Amino acid sequence: MTRFRISEAAALLGVSDDTVRRWADQGRLELGRGANGMQVVEGAELARLLAEQPEGGALADAFPLARASVRNRFVGLVTAVQRDGVMAQVELRAGPFRIVSLMSREAADELGLEPGVLAAASAKATVVSVELPQRADP
Repeated sequence: MTRFRISEAAALLGVSDDTVRRWADQGRLELGRGANGMQVVEGAELARLLAEQPEGGALADAFPLARASVRNRFVGLVTAVQRDGVMAQVELRAGPFRIVSLMSREAADELGLEPGVLAAASAKATVVSVELPQRADP
């Protein structure tokens, strides 16, 4: 079974290490002990807690945008825009996620996309790849 250190669990939940510990003290999250004696959170326990969180997260709640049918929506700040004659590359940071979009320069100009602008990226694809990141076992 996959186990995560407190710091890893906090990063996945988008909260601080102290919040994870507080949630454990309150009974909202169950902690265990790894082989090395460190406190860990089972992956299934994290999945349960994430499933309880409303879709969209705190950023989407704080900055509601026009309603859309797209589920894969990331609300964040534009951090970079590179334009050339025809195309633009737009980088958006949404919580821990970095999203890069290629669009026409005309579209980027019409939207007024510049660093610091609040925006939402949406992804709709028929293929989604899932990979396992490299990490040290807790």
